[in-house]
Amino acid sequence: METVRLTMAQALIQFLDQQYVELDGVEHKFFQGIIGIFGHGNVTGIGQALEQNREGLPFIQGKNEQGMAHAAIAFAKQKNRLATYACTSSIGPGALNMVTAAGVATVNRIPLLLLPGDIFASRLPDPVLQQIEYPMDYTISANDAFKPVSKFWDRISRPEQLIPSALHAMRVLVDPAETGAVTLSLPQDVQCEAYDYPASFFEKRVHRIERQMPSPAAIKDAVELIAEAKHPLIIAGGGVHYSGALAELQQLAEQCHIPVTETQAGKSAISWLHPMSFGGVGVTGTEPANLLAAEADLIIAVGTRLSDFSTASKTAFKNPNVKFLNVNVSSLDAYKTSGDRIIADAKLALDQLLTELKAISYRSSHAPERLQHLKQAWDAEVNRLYDAESEAGLVQTSVLGEINRFIDEDAIVVCAAGSMPGDLHRMWRTTLPKTYHMEYGFSCMGYEVSGAFGVKLAQPDQEVYALVGDGSYLMLHSELLTSLQEQKKITILLLDNHGYQCIHNLQREQGSGSFGNEFRARADNGQLDGAYLAIDFAAHARSMGAHAYTATTKEELREALAQAKQHTKTTLISIPVLPGTNTSGYQSWWQVGVAEVSTQPSVQSAYKSYTDNVKRIKQL
Repeated sequence: METVRLTMAQALIQFLDQQYVELDGVEHKFFQGIIGIFGHGNVTGIGQALEQNREGLPFIQGKNEQGMAHAAIAFAKQKNRLATYACTSSIGPGALNMVTAAGVATVNRIPLLLLPGDIFASRLPDPVLQQIEYPMDYTISANDAFKPVSKFWDRISRPEQLIPSALHAMRVLVDPAETGAVTLSLPQDVQCEAYDYPASFFEKRVHRIERQMPSPAAIKDAVELIAEAKHPLIIAGGGVHYSGALAELQQLAEQCHIPVTETQAGKSAISWLHPMSFGGVGVTGTEPANLLAAEADLIIAVGTRLSDFSTASKTAFKNPNVKFLNVNVSSLDAYKTSGDRIIADAKLALDQLLTELKAISYRSSHAPERLQHLKQAWDAEVNRLYDAESEAGLVQTSVLGEINRFIDEDAIVVCAAGSMPGDLHRMWRTTLPKTYHMEYGFSCMGYEVSGAFGVKLAQPDQEVYALVGDGSYLMLHSELLTSLQEQKKITILLLDNHGYQCIHNLQREQGSGSFGNEFRARADNGQLDGAYLAIDFAAHARSMGAHAYTATTKEELREALAQAKQHTKTTLISIPVLPGTNTSGYQSWWQVGVAEVSTQPSVQSAYKSYTDNVKRIKQL
């Protein structure tokens, strides 16, 4: 057997460079590079291997371990999970910084390979710098924290262990149902130890993604279920994008006259102009979508895990006779709501449903005139929100309207947390697929700038806009510098409303006052209720080398957007907006805990309302 003597780290890098996926006969190189920050736990192992093999996987220098992993996630999401970047860090704090990103990847079903350094397997330098000592079990290190947020986890304590572990890592990463974060914990001494690896280990491997066929019995049951429905409703999730089922979704809506609503991950699956498109559903949904959900006698959930936001904490579906049909490649998601299920690839499942439903000439009983009226009324409401004015300053909904009307049809917007996801899910008008990139499975603050950089890596020829609040920007913005370093221009649209206003709104809606959520100075009374902190975000961005503007009027915003479009490097536009000028409500409710006992009458009232709403929850 021919062998090649390499260090474990060198072998890992060569292996990753030869991994490909194939879907529908088209090959895609799976790893496009490595993003990392070096420390003593990986610089002489993974770092040396990358330096030695510069003709292979390119290296991108991260600025924050969580941020660089967010960029890798966004890249993979935008590529429909057919390509990704691996991420390497040192041990201890560097590794732990990636744990949050691992949660983002796993919750959103996005492939992410994490390669954190680890303590010495030999234990000779004990304890090593940055080592956490757990006296009850000395085999545990900081990297064990990745276990609950990873879909596969291993520690490579001998160089030969890399062979089976790397293959298992690929098995999970390319599995549409099981994908998520994969963590290979790499002790820093083992990274540098050599082994005679089989040459075959480094041959090109093509991992074929097999589309899971729906069973004939499942299709038969589903057709019978749909045939009985008079007012069905489709909820399109991220799986519609990942399976490439956009055409089948639209054909099903048109052929059977079924309205389509979208989750955050599913948005842009169908153009807002389509007569069967009714926008977001659930807590952040549109009014017509939630009215249709309340009346529906059948929910056809395609490629969604039906989180509490999509189901309005299980209160969205008010028809006592409502049934569910879940089409999902993951049995975990398909079994939710105790409904009927098709455990299969969404594209294949919808295609077969189309054929069978056409054979029986099925068409829903939705009145075309009513659907048209609902759609027109909502379009008028969005126009009202987009045109909202206030003498006190810029209104958040109208700022988003100006942006939506200005940017190119194929421009991509990236967002994740705060009040903007609700506004965008309800109001943002998308005509082309994959132009709306929302991380709302984990709703991770700080994803926005890093995610925009990752999206730009995936779509270098399209304009990419990070829509971010001041709270998220302050939490994590470091990959702005990486975008400059890599000459990948993004435009950061920073809506400054002086704090964590989304949670501030929620706090007040549940009867509490204003406490601890705004960026205010410590006042003479000892409380955080002084003047708003004055932060010059444009100056901050300029200090890192970006172009930057501050827009306090719609005219200034339009001018800044026009200037940003002409620039070839990253640009930030700081946009002060009035707190509380976001959207809310629209026939939805979200369950959050309310204090059962309180001295505040407003909280007592909120608790009464809470208990009333809990009674409406449908135990799915």
